Amino acid sequence: MPGKRPAKVSAKVSAQRMHDRASTLPGPATAPDPDSRVEKFLQAAIEVFLEKGYRNARLVDIVTRSGGSLATLYQAYGSKKGLAHAIMERCIGGFAESLQTLHDSPLPPEQALPVAADGMLEEILSPRHIVTHRIIVAEGMSFPDLRDWYFEHGVAPPHRRLADYFTREKTAGRLELESPIVVANRFYMMVFGHAIIGSTAGILDASDLEWIKADTRAALAIFVRGMLPAKRPPG
Repeated sequence: MPGKRPAKVSAKVSAQRMHDRASTLPGPATAPDPDSRVEKFLQAAIEVFLEKGYRNARLVDIVTRSGGSLATLYQAYGSKKGLAHAIMERCIGGFAESLQTLHDSPLPPEQALPVAADGMLEEILSPRHIVTHRIIVAEGMSFPDLRDWYFEHGVAPPHRRLADYFTREKTAGRLELESPIVVANRFYMMVFGHAIIGSTAGILDASDLEWIKADTRAALAIFVRGMLPAKRPPG
């Protein structure tokens, strides 16, 4: 006898679950030394993962490209999975910078959100973030531990920070919305979905950044316009 199909979860409930299990988003890390052996391993890994995919990448390819030794790589990262984690952590830190810019901005949302979105797009279209999205989206079924770790640490916390921002703007009367959590969830995919899908599929990269920014600003203007308080007639 076939099992019962799970009940569909509403967008509001799904977003609330993501918000509830979000951990604290880490702040920006100290700038790495590009000449250090550890950093060269990481940059070589990004290049090899972009070219061959995570599954087909070999540590020997990374070592050859970086000019180091396999023993040193194992000491620094432990494994190919350790390299993937390090790349993802770097992505999370980079995205945190744009979220902090948004959090600290004194500008109204129709001005603050486009500025923050530009920084978020620069991170999303960076080689390290494209690698991350390809691992968790294109290869996530094969590597569920990496996928699930990134969703817990790299997706849920930014959603929570965005929800906190929209809550603040709602409380201040600058935006009218029902659920800041749902709005944060929709904001991410409406504004960045095209860049994420396109770069994961290999048809977009950092060379497309300027027109993607313009396209994103247009989408963002539509998104924000629907939440701005209605202007009351004078008198």
